[in-house]
Parts: sequence; structure tokens; C-alpha cells
Amino acid sequence: MSRKPCVVVVTGSECTGKTTLTADLAARFGAPTSPEYVREYLDRKAEPLDATDVAPIARGQIQVEDEAAASAQSLVIKDTDLISTVVYSRHYYGQCPAWIADAAKQRLADLYLLLHADVPWVADGLQRDRPGDRAYMHDLFRRELEASGACVVDIAGSWETRLETAVAAITAALARHRGNSQD
Repeated sequence: MSRKPCVVVVTGSECTGKTTLTADLAARFGAPTSPEYVREYLDRKAEPLDATDVAPIARGQIQVEDEAAASAQSLVIKDTDLISTVVYSRHYYGQCPAWIADAAKQRLADLYLLLHADVPWVADGLQRDRPGDRAYMHDLFRRELEASGACVVDIAGSWETRLETAVAAITAALARHRGNSQD
């Protein structure tokens, strides 16, 4: 009988280093990752997103997450998850399809690493339009995670401090996960 891997999500507002930290953590722990699916979707669409894109983005996010989890031994690290889809859908379009919000709650990770917007905003070629609103968006993420009952660790400070804090949080989550799976 295979057991479910510990699931860690790196999340937060735009351009806070999520993708970089995800890659660094994956290398450190030898864990598979799932990408932020909206990047691939936006590249293919090549025009601004609208409310009709929310459901296909959610379905694509679920698919890349499930693919990464299928190859995981004890840990999978996600560069965002459906919580991001919920937050951004509500922010940009005023609502989120109920099935996506429900799926986000059902698929809640074991640990969320919530990145603060205390690093320089760097344009990454994607449709990023909130460099001045990252603190506001961070608050939306915090509130959604709290409402979901998620286990959250704040990640802030220098890149080195962020990595150290994240490694310690994942190490503790893995220990809890191992303990819970032996119950």
C-alpha cells in the first residue's frame, strides 16, 4: 500500500520568488514539483486572461499537481495550487466557480509556505500588473489560507533566510507527516 506524500505549496502574491524557491527546495529535498500552470496557459493563449479562463486554468493546475504527486516518494512541492486560482479569480472577476473553491479545500496541502513581498518586484514576462499591490494580494492569500484552516509558515527576509526558513518548515512537516502515517 502506497502512502500519500507530504504536500508543500509555495504560495503568495506575484513576483515574490515562488518559482525560484520551489526549484531550490526540490533540489534540496530531491522532490518532484508541479509548476504554476497559469504560466503555460498564458503562453499558449498569448492574450489577456478573462473569467472564462478560470476553469481551464484550474483543470490544468489539478493535472500538473496530480502528475507530480504520482511520481513522489515522500514529498511533493507545488509552485502554487488551486488556492491561487481562487484568490485571483475572486480578485479579478469578483467570484470563483464553486467547484474550484471546493476542490481547493479538498486538496489542501500539508504545509503552505507564504512568501512575503519584501523582495524586489522583477517583471518575468507574464501578465503581471500588481507590483504596487503585492502587500494587498499577500493579505488576500493569508485570509484565504486561514479560512481554509491551512498550516502556514511565513517566508520573509533575504533569499538565504527564506531558504533556511522553508527548509526548517519542510523538515518539521515531513516529521509530522511520518508520525501521522504511522497512526
